[in-house]
Amino acid sequence: MLTLGIDPGYAIIGWGLVDYSGARLTPVAFGAVTTQAGEPFPQRLLKISEGIGEILDRFRPQAVSIEKLYFNSNTTTAIDVAQARGVIVTEAARRNIDIFEYTPLQVKQAVVGYGRAEKKQVMEMTRQLLKLKSVPKPDDTADALAIAICHAHSFHSQSYELLKRTKA
Repeated sequence: MLTLGIDPGYAIIGWGLVDYSGARLTPVAFGAVTTQAGEPFPQRLLKISEGIGEILDRFRPQAVSIEKLYFNSNTTTAIDVAQARGVIVTEAARRNIDIFEYTPLQVKQAVVGYGRAEKKQVMEMTRQLLKLKSVPKPDDTADALAIAICHAHSFHSQSYELLKRTKA
């Protein structure tokens, strides 16, 4: 299963494609869509839409996994990220690609095995699981790969449980 993991934002949108076949995770491609701080916000959203759309058209993933938003203290930033996230989800929906959402806690649990893991631990485990020489930069890209890994593990677990139930 080819999964596109996305770490939503509006300045840097990390993305990472992971193929999960059997029990093997293989990195396919990863990077970031970026926008400039001085650009009008609608133009930034358009650039995000075009960038994500291009990635979806080029790689044709079977699933998109994206981090769920959680509100910290800065609601203005959260609203802007939510708008960018909406553009990303719309691009996947337009192409009839299944969309899966995961909380940061779920991602940490799936990648490290501990829901309260530190960001550095998640990044290093992502590097190890994908057999990369170094942690991808920017951090948003490494986060996106971790989100894709989370989906691969979650989807595999759900499929296994479903298979067990149908055989019983």
